[in-house]
Amino acid sequence: MTVDYLGSIKQTLGLKQEEQVHLKDDASLIDLLSMLAEKYGDAFKKSVYEPKDPDLKPFYILSLNGVMLNQLKGLETPLKDGDHLVFLPVVTGG
Repeated sequence: MTVDYLGSIKQTLGLKQEEQVHLKDDASLIDLLSMLAEKYGDAFKKSVYEPKDPDLKPFYILSLNGVMLNQLKGLETPLKDGDHLVFLPVVTGG
């Protein structure tokens, strides 16, 4: 599957482009987030997801194949080969 990071998360994690991630056959979004938290450590845990917490941090929203996470099964959303996950920063303003 492809994971893409938009906005400040790209700089926070020191990434220059999207990455390809290989998951087990019955993986869910929580499995992917836990794997990324282990791979990127504290920067990811502080910004996006801490495996001990039941939900994502409020700084980012996720889009899976163009559908926002809140329209899917949340962290239990199953993943498959060919999926495209995008981390989008929450934008605020007036």
